[in-house]
Amino acid sequence: MVTMPDTRVPRLIAIGETMALVTPAHAEALATAQEVRLLIGGAESNVAIHAAHLGIPTAWISAVGRDALGTRVRDEIARHGVDVDWVFADPAAPTGVYFKDPGNGVLYYRRGSAASAMSPATIAAVPLEQADFVHVSGITPALSHSCAALIDTVFDRVGAGSGILSFDVNHRAALWAPGVAAPSLLALARRADLVFVGLDEAEGLWGTADADAVRALIPGPQLLVVKDGDVGATEFHRTDGGDERTFVPAIETEVVEAVGAGDAFAAGYLAAHLQGAGAMERLVAGHHRAHLVLQSTADLLPG
Repeated sequence: MVTMPDTRVPRLIAIGETMALVTPAHAEALATAQEVRLLIGGAESNVAIHAAHLGIPTAWISAVGRDALGTRVRDEIARHGVDVDWVFADPAAPTGVYFKDPGNGVLYYRRGSAASAMSPATIAAVPLEQADFVHVSGITPALSHSCAALIDTVFDRVGAGSGILSFDVNHRAALWAPGVAAPSLLALARRADLVFVGLDEAEGLWGTADADAVRALIPGPQLLVVKDGDVGATEFHRTDGGDERTFVPAIETEVVEAVGAGDAFAAGYLAAHLQGAGAMERLVAGHHRAHLVLQSTADLLPG
C-alpha cells in the first residue's frame, strides 16, 4: 500500500511548551508595577509565530491544560496563523504560567504542567518526516523524563526523513543546573542538522571561549549559529570543501527586555533559509527580528 503525504504538512513544525505570560504593561519591575498584561510565551511557539508572520506555513505541537489559560494559549497562537490542530488539551494537568520581571529575570510556575507530561505518543500522528524543518529546544528535555524521550524520538524520526532538525540549545538554569545539562545538551547539539547557541551559554555549559571553539566542540551539524549578544552572530556552514564562516554584526538597539529575542532571531533565520537566502542574508534576517523584539516587553510582535 502506498502512503500518501499529508497535504496539511507545514514547512516548519515547532515542538515545546507554551505558558500563559504575565508581564508589566510598562518597562518596570514586577514588584512595583500597577498594570500588567496577560500574554503567552514559549520558545518554540515564539519561533512558529514569528515564522508565520514572515510568510512560512508553520505548526506548533504541544499540550496545554483543559482550562481557561490553555484555551487562551491555543487560540492566541492560532490567531497568528499557526496550525494548532495537533495540540492536546489535558484534562488532568494545568497550563503553566510564568512572570516577566524586567531587570530581574523571569519567574516560572510550570511544575506538573500539561506540557511536562508530553511523551513520544504526543507526536505519533504528526508528519515530522515530511516537514522541511522541525524545531526544538533544550528546554523540553529538562521538563521530565517523558519529555526527554519525546525529544529523542523527534531526532530519530526527523533523521529518518529528508527534513532539517533545528535545535536551539536554550539552556534554562532554573530547570537544570549547568553540570547536569551540559552533557545532555551537547549530545543533542551534535545530533542536530542546525544548531543555535549563545556564546555566553556555551561558555557556561562547556567552557568555550569563542565561536571557533564552539564549532570545534560541535563539528557535526551542517549549520551552527553562534550568537554573541550585541556583538553579532557567526554561522558555520559545513560543505565538501570545509567550513564556511560568516559573521554579521548585531543591530544597535536600545534594549527594553531581552527575553524572547533568541527565538525571534531563530525564526528570522529559519524563514530566510526556507526562502532560499544565503548565509549573510539569513543572519541579517535573524538580527532584524531580534532587534524588533528587544524593544518590547512582549516576546511577539503584532501579526
